[in-house]
Amino acid sequence: MQSIITVENLGKQYRLGTEGAAYATVREALSNAVRSRRKAGRGNGGAPAKKLWALRDVNFQVKPGEVVGVIGRNGAGKSTLLKILSRITEPTTGRVQLRGRVGSLLEVGTGFHPELTGGENIYLNGAILGMGRQEIARKFDDIVSFAEVAKFIDTPVKRYSSGMYVRLAFAVAAYLEPEILLVDEVLAVGDASFQRKCLSRMKDVARRGRTVLFVSHNMPAVTRLCERTILLDHGSILQDDLSSKVIGSYLRSGSGTTAARDWPDPAEAPGNEIARLCSVRVRTEDGLTTDAVDIRKPVGIEMVFDVLTPGHVMTPNYHFVNDEGSYVFVASDNDPAWRRKPRPAGRYTSTAWIPGNLLSEGTLIVGVACSTMDPVRTHFFEQDAVAFQVIDSMEGDSARGDYAGPLPGAVRPMLEWKTSFTPERASISESPV
Repeated sequence: MQSIITVENLGKQYRLGTEGAAYATVREALSNAVRSRRKAGRGNGGAPAKKLWALRDVNFQVKPGEVVGVIGRNGAGKSTLLKILSRITEPTTGRVQLRGRVGSLLEVGTGFHPELTGGENIYLNGAILGMGRQEIARKFDDIVSFAEVAKFIDTPVKRYSSGMYVRLAFAVAAYLEPEILLVDEVLAVGDASFQRKCLSRMKDVARRGRTVLFVSHNMPAVTRLCERTILLDHGSILQDDLSSKVIGSYLRSGSGTTAARDWPDPAEAPGNEIARLCSVRVRTEDGLTTDAVDIRKPVGIEMVFDVLTPGHVMTPNYHFVNDEGSYVFVASDNDPAWRRKPRPAGRYTSTAWIPGNLLSEGTLIVGVACSTMDPVRTHFFEQDAVAFQVIDSMEGDSARGDYAGPLPGAVRPMLEWKTSFTPERASISESPV
């Protein structure tokens, strides 16, 4: 089967220190281009220009109907790759071959004209994709319904909130059904309900034979959606394989989520005016931070958070997801010392202990949250805060016993077994005389 995306020896080099506006008129864009060329011609007083390779020697192919994740830490080159595939920016070296029309959802502000209404932008984007007016009209109501912006469809999008903007942008990209759909981390702007809708829609797009490239820091979302994942590091492909393998390597390498995170600057910490997260870690009974846990031993997840506004009943909670993207369980704080009691301002440390012989082997990704229940409000939720590996030593005294092969399942509890025995001769009843 012929590839729908072919990337060969792709490289992108940037000159550091340039600035740009959010959007400009054609006249401004042309005058800026002329000024840039004049500056390049004059040089910089003999000082060499600073340059950065955002991508270098990138090679891969994607078949029609594949859903491929792209992961990596900030600055790895993920967004640059999608911008080149979207033809927003030109590569410095190499080439990209796309066989089909491309729909992109890269960042809030990309693809929409701020002065046009939501409805006008739907038709504009459809026209850019080469669709006829009647074809767009057939999709129009579905797009508006999905985006939940019916009341504002005749309002210029520059007056939309970021949530309204991204909902409409995603609906346009997904419902106009390009052969190739490129989606960046922009889904993080939406709430949890909208993210579920987006993931479900992308699965529908893939089932129809469309191709999806999905960039995200949300490892469970990547594993749920993508069978294959590409790991970028410093602009190069570090790994390209099954999602479970690539994400496991990424987490174990320390490039992604690790066993401990902290936010020393309160202004940058997850949270709001009521509570903010300070740190979270995976710990042993001895108090050591660990990223590898013996399946037979208990493990603690410890969060430190500040209550800034007193008088709220706070419920710290953890969300455990395995490397296949399946929720294992959610645990909420049930410490009787604080249950249903308003908390004074101050610093709190909450640790949840998971007993040994409960979890299955593999990677566990932990989301950390703190909420109030009446009314329900989430004060912080760091989805992929920490991760750790559960290791089954195969010494025969865990739930796997002496079996050495793979065992499926989100948990692997050590159950209590009772076996009764009846001797063979006692089970044979005597025939009557």
